[in-house]
Amino acid sequence: MPKLYFKYGAMNSSKSANALMVKFNYEEQGYRVALLKPSIDDRDGTEVVKSRIGLEQRCYVIDEDMNLLDWYDAHREYQVLIVDEAQFLTPEQVEQLKDLAVDEIPVLCFGLKTDFQTKMFPASKRLFELADSLSEIKSVCRCGRKAEVNARIHDGAIIKEGKQILIGGNERYVGMCYKCWRDNRFSGLSHSEHTGTEKTALK
Repeated sequence: MPKLYFKYGAMNSSKSANALMVKFNYEEQGYRVALLKPSIDDRDGTEVVKSRIGLEQRCYVIDEDMNLLDWYDAHREYQVLIVDEAQFLTPEQVEQLKDLAVDEIPVLCFGLKTDFQTKMFPASKRLFELADSLSEIKSVCRCGRKAEVNARIHDGAIIKEGKQILIGGNERYVGMCYKCWRDNRFSGLSHSEHTGTEKTALK
């Protein structure tokens, strides 16, 4: 039965790599898979999904005013939809994906849960409300705890004020645990600064 999936993680948790690997796995089984991402994510070009480990593929671009039900009506050859950077969708587009998952085909969304201030993106909130399956792609902070905050960095310091959306990669964002983010611990942090249960955070 088709479902709407949301697979979320902090920055640098290999979300895009996971999306591309899932696409590959479906295609190995003979499925026709459409890869999409919102147009606002132009970090690596608007028509490509690219991971930090070098995997990349061309994709369809979702504009802010695009109706995804109409898009699918024009692309019914596809049997699975995969959406990268799903936090940049509109809530209405998430609802359209839910309708597709209920009536038509599996839809797998990959993206961030929260922004650099630990607040949910509107689309991520809607995905948490509507997704049939939620799963976290886990990654680790420099201290050894689980990374859960997408810290915005400027001139070697953590920034906690500003507009919600500011496109960037490793030069602008770092996945961190809440404690390090709260305490503004970024520069020079190493594993030796923490002991105890942090090392088991990903279990």
